[in-house]
Amino acid sequence: MTSLAAKGVVPISSQPAVLRGWKLRFNVQHFFRIEGGVGNVEYTGDLQDRVLGMLHECQDSTLDYLDATEAYGHGYDRIRVDVELLSEPLAEQADKVQKRKAYVYVGMPSFIDNDCLPSRRYLNIILTGAEQAGFDSDYIQQLSKHPIHDSRDYPAYIPPKGEYPIFDVDSLEKEPLFTALLGSVFDMSNARPHHEFLKKFFGGQDMTLFHLKRLDSANNQETIEDIKENRLNEKQTKYLNNYLNEYAQEYRYVGRFCY
Repeated sequence: MTSLAAKGVVPISSQPAVLRGWKLRFNVQHFFRIEGGVGNVEYTGDLQDRVLGMLHECQDSTLDYLDATEAYGHGYDRIRVDVELLSEPLAEQADKVQKRKAYVYVGMPSFIDNDCLPSRRYLNIILTGAEQAGFDSDYIQQLSKHPIHDSRDYPAYIPPKGEYPIFDVDSLEKEPLFTALLGSVFDMSNARPHHEFLKKFFGGQDMTLFHLKRLDSANNQETIEDIKENRLNEKQTKYLNNYLNEYAQEYRYVGRFCY
């Protein structure tokens, strides 16, 4: 629920549900290599296969937020499926099962890599959601044993030496292909095709708070003031430093960002 709120979505209601005939995968390539693969569901047609999840009833207006954060039309497609709504968590009795139409995001073929594994951060978020939903212990145990992506920690990021311009919110907004992270500004113009969607999503903005809210320890209370006043803990600092190094690999450093 915390991760969903970070995407600008607070559901009207949420209930456990089962998607049968599909299986959970982590084979959608994340935009940044350090994260490995992210969640996907794949159709098998075998009713013994199931994906447990939460069925969220949301305001129609929130669909645009979800489409943007899930890279709809680029990394993910959005389709409608039948899910079984459980009147009691994981109740299997037929008389308690109701079917509902639901949207689900499925990976686009160009983003599928079956060698991908989820990062520790990403899997932790999935496990927290499963535990909060009251999913059965066997399902959670199986998830917890899933292999994870071997993410390395980068050395402390040091911006290039030299004279570079200083940006603020207003001047950065005028540069639709520039993006900022923890005080550094990068030019995304020559990013690899995999990042084409991010040019529109990240462009002209500081993305530090966006990343902070996606840490597995985030509580959605993080603010720009925390960044400005350097009120970041060790885990947050390490996480953002890794992303600074990733940004530096993907984009070109062009200046400093002043909060």
